Amino acid sequence: MTNNLKYACIVLDHDDTVVNSTATIHYPSFVEYMKIYRPNIKMDLEEYFRLNFDPGIVALLMDICGLSEQETKEEEQFWSDYVKNHIPQAFEGLQEILRQYQSRGGKIAVVSHSYSYYIERDYAANDLPRPDIIFGWDLEPEKRKPDPFCLYEIERQFDLTAKDILVVDDLKPGYDMARAAGVDFAAAGWAYDVPEIESFMRENCDYYFKTVEEFGKFLLGSE
Repeated sequence: MTNNLKYACIVLDHDDTVVNSTATIHYPSFVEYMKIYRPNIKMDLEEYFRLNFDPGIVALLMDICGLSEQETKEEEQFWSDYVKNHIPQAFEGLQEILRQYQSRGGKIAVVSHSYSYYIERDYAANDLPRPDIIFGWDLEPEKRKPDPFCLYEIERQFDLTAKDILVVDDLKPGYDMARAAGVDFAAAGWAYDVPEIESFMRENCDYYFKTVEEFGKFLLGSE
């Protein structure tokens, strides 16, 4: 049983929701790859954030940067090799929030476009409470977010309904996944300042949190 929690389960994105990874890992990896294979492609961090938000990373690589399907796989391997040697830091304050939430009976799920083993590594390295379930990039493509498969599976495995779940994500695929499953959505706005993304999230999401502290007060019922 949950102890006076608004939601029995939170479904967390990983990158830029729990760990500060795009600015410190994913974007630098992208820049290094493009220097070698697409030197004509120049993109600053804000634009990279914006295009990751919409249309998303695959469309960014293939439609905007012009990578073929094979080149996209090679870029993914380049990124994976880069991630192996770089561990992102969790956002300050999240450790205590997640520990309190889990200690009160809340379930922590992760649905991310990162690989499950990197998510597990990052949680352990940052001394975060172990998630109850993880769905990562290692899923079959058709089951990855924004498809709602993961949310339906979480409902099934933990005997929950849509009203028991809150998705927390900084990007549109998480929003689209939540909407497809009829689940509440909270935008994590603490990783970056991109006006277009913040405007969309504030206008369309159930909740928008600019700071980790705001999110914690809401989740734990201390606001």
